[in-house]
Amino acid sequence: MLIKDWMKQDGVSVNTDSTVKEARRLMEVCHTRTLPVLKKGKLVGVVTDRDLKRAAPSDATTLSRHEIAYLQEKIAVKDVMTKDPVTLAPTDTVEQAAMLFLEKKISGAPVMDDKGRLMGTITQDELFKVLITLTGAWHRGIQFGFLLDDRPGSIKEVADIIRDYDGRILSILSSMEKAPWKSRFVYIRIRPMDKNLLQPLLDELRKVATILYVLDQTEGSRLTLGADVDAEPAEVV
Repeated sequence: MLIKDWMKQDGVSVNTDSTVKEARRLMEVCHTRTLPVLKKGKLVGVVTDRDLKRAAPSDATTLSRHEIAYLQEKIAVKDVMTKDPVTLAPTDTVEQAAMLFLEKKISGAPVMDDKGRLMGTITQDELFKVLITLTGAWHRGIQFGFLLDDRPGSIKEVADIIRDYDGRILSILSSMEKAPWKSRFVYIRIRPMDKNLLQPLLDELRKVATILYVLDQTEGSRLTLGADVDAEPAEVV
């Protein structure tokens, strides 16, 4: 998944002489928390909502509202921005962006092309949208958590059973992180289905997989632990 397909391409930025008040207003209007800072068209920094909060007087200040507004009109973005910011390329992946954000403890970054031109920004908000899109969470539906053997065909077996019960699969995610030896975690989300078929479906799934949980979000978020690992039956409410 390339950044160019998920980044904000609105071209919103501020210059070094913009005031803190102007930057704050722009963030509110554009619904963003990160603004690239340009000087003569060249990227020289970024300013975030956190930077602006640090530049504002504390809640314990004795300044009046008008005095605070006056100060914010006098403080320039160049005085509070982060210089020489981390940047990403349009052809970098969103996974690279996520790892970079964690490593550098940042919430966003400008996206630059190979000629040093600003193409947009990528922030935590866009990464959240990626996660929601990949999992199919917008569609709610029903999610199953499985512990499967790490062998060829194990995911297909589960998916085929779900389809046999008219389950329409929205997403399949898999990870070996923290899974037992020679096993993997698999998470499958399906569209809402006939409730009368759910229990027979679970009975069939247990023949080939350990059910960790079933989350039915068709009528609200309700979690029922499958707890197959504790020899207790999984139920869907």
